Amino acid sequence: MRFGYWLPVFGGWLRNVPDEGMEASWQYVQRLARRSEEIGYDLTLIAELFLNDIKGVSAPALDAWSTAAALAAVTSRLELMVAVRPTYHHPATLAKQAANVDRISNGRLSLNVVSSWWKDEARRYGSQFDEHDDRYARTAEWLDILQGAWHQPSLTYHGKYYSVDDLVVEPKPLSGRTRAHPTIYAGGESEAAKGLITRACDAYVMHGDPPAQIAPKVADLRLRRERLGRSPMQYGMAAYIIVRDTEREAQRELERITNVQPGSPGYHNYQDWVANTQLERQLSLHDYSVSNRGLRAGLVGTPESVADRIREFEAAGVGLLLLQCSPQLEEMERVAEQVMPLVNRRAAAA
Repeated sequence: MRFGYWLPVFGGWLRNVPDEGMEASWQYVQRLARRSEEIGYDLTLIAELFLNDIKGVSAPALDAWSTAAALAAVTSRLELMVAVRPTYHHPATLAKQAANVDRISNGRLSLNVVSSWWKDEARRYGSQFDEHDDRYARTAEWLDILQGAWHQPSLTYHGKYYSVDDLVVEPKPLSGRTRAHPTIYAGGESEAAKGLITRACDAYVMHGDPPAQIAPKVADLRLRRERLGRSPMQYGMAAYIIVRDTEREAQRELERITNVQPGSPGYHNYQDWVANTQLERQLSLHDYSVSNRGLRAGLVGTPESVADRIREFEAAGVGLLLLQCSPQLEEMERVAEQVMPLVNRRAAAA
């Protein structure tokens, strides 16, 4: 199992706790990234929203791409998975920027391609907002240009959404034995999303759910990929993690973070997200207490019980966990010290 985490570019993950002790600042995130390498984390996901959907639209939110470029220069091992939304980035210019960041990081960049969901953010930033299936049609063209620019000496492409003539991107991202280009991750539960991911991406990332619901999702994408004759994909999952010495203490912390009320700063954004996505399962306000359905994964309990649960996800086909916790640095230290050794020890014994 690879252990990754969400970089807290929004100052936290809890919609009912105003100050989680991890401010949205360069000083905090670079300290966290450097420390995470030291204690065994493999990857950080740098989310992209121009507004803060957790603490409220007037709260600070770090820019994903400038933060990623800065982290590329001050880390040495950590994979930097940067979220990118095609609506806000032309594929030709993003191909150039991403190749440069990949070179700065010595080949540690990957992308999390996200089809935008936040209609109010698009309005505030003067951007077009496509309806659901149109967003994925745009993303398909965007990926065609991105990958073409990375692999071809020059690219001419004319589609419904994008056109380029004699596009040249040099230098290109680093390639080698383990990758032809920066790994492209994407998620989604609609048929449009799954079809695009199977055809054009390298890895599938899922919202949190129990192992019994994750396993058939992995099996479905594997079968789709095999039918296309493509190489196997990687599979990751978002999860919120709470580790305590006793189950009672863990449940007490769970209760503390899940009392989100309709008046909370992020509640309006919750309604916007539900309206503009197509989920396989209905989302409850309890689920939305933390982002990406992370609590449904059930990583709440003692080190032993959480390690056992992680092994269940590994058996279901998950190879990467994208963890959220609060406060991020202190809880990640706890997970690295108390949970990761148990997971690794049991994997070695299996």
